[in-house]
Amino acid sequence: MKEKSKEDKGVEKSEKGEEKVQIKSSSLEDLPGVGPATAEKLKEMGFQTVESIAVASIGELKDAGLTDTSAEKIINAARESLKMGFETGLEYMEKRKIVGRILTGSKELDNLLGGGIVTGSIIEFYGQFASGKTQIGLQATVNVQLPVEKGGLNGTAVFIDTESTFRPERVMQIAVAKNLDPKEVLKNILVARAYNSDHQMLLAEKAGEIAEERNVRLVVIDSLTSHFRSEYSGRGELAPRQQKLNRHLHSLQRNLADMHNIAVIVTNQVMANPGMMFGDPTTPVGGNIVGHLSTYRVYLRKSKGNKRIGRLVDSPCLPEGECVFEIGANGISD
Repeated sequence: MKEKSKEDKGVEKSEKGEEKVQIKSSSLEDLPGVGPATAEKLKEMGFQTVESIAVASIGELKDAGLTDTSAEKIINAARESLKMGFETGLEYMEKRKIVGRILTGSKELDNLLGGGIVTGSIIEFYGQFASGKTQIGLQATVNVQLPVEKGGLNGTAVFIDTESTFRPERVMQIAVAKNLDPKEVLKNILVARAYNSDHQMLLAEKAGEIAEERNVRLVVIDSLTSHFRSEYSGRGELAPRQQKLNRHLHSLQRNLADMHNIAVIVTNQVMANPGMMFGDPTTPVGGNIVGHLSTYRVYLRKSKGNKRIGRLVDSPCLPEGECVFEIGANGISD
């Protein structure tokens, strides 16, 4: 009877005879060493779930008044409860079945991306002005609300606007073309204007906090580097800018894409590379930091009339390629 009591409480013995606590609840207070006061402090800092604790660092938890030993114990318990160790490739493939795709409206662009905009990833669209970056973001905020059988995810969208590019009139135009109620579509898009890089990072964190409550399946940041570029100018500011941008992108991947299976679309500005003697001198802002942390990179450029050309520059599973699509009154199409 004594052993059964331990099992009921989630305590089991390892091969060495050590007792290991198995957390079966998503409540922070179920973690060893986390009382009501500590749990409240952690929630204020943005750690709402056991998952968020499991992917945190010791340094982040120390800000809640925890010692190194306590922080490490809490993190290890959270990771143990979620079984965050090794697994076989077959098991990982089973997990990948939860990945969803948002269709763009253009079959050519969808094929280029391997079936559409993928959840659990950061998808970067970069190009010169009027190349279609914002239009793809606006289209996605509408399409994500469609049923799964029509290329959506039955979800809501978050649009973090850094350049004053969000236009509800354009969203309504796209919604009408999809036979959706324009006002209902706008109700399911949460918009916030970011006024500096710190505000932008804070809004991204808040998007993670409301992800489950509002069924957020898409986050669009238009654009990713605008504030970083204006606030950190000159070679002397390059290192702190890149470090801050690195933290921001890691947060987007960890707290949004990984934890909540959200598709994160970021648009990016470009600059001309003066050292480029031949070929296209267009280079995305952010350097290798953005390049390494973007799961998919698509270079957009303007063609004749309403035509746009998209080129897949980087992907973990797809070859480089190009496609032609169109941006018209009804949105993105072939």
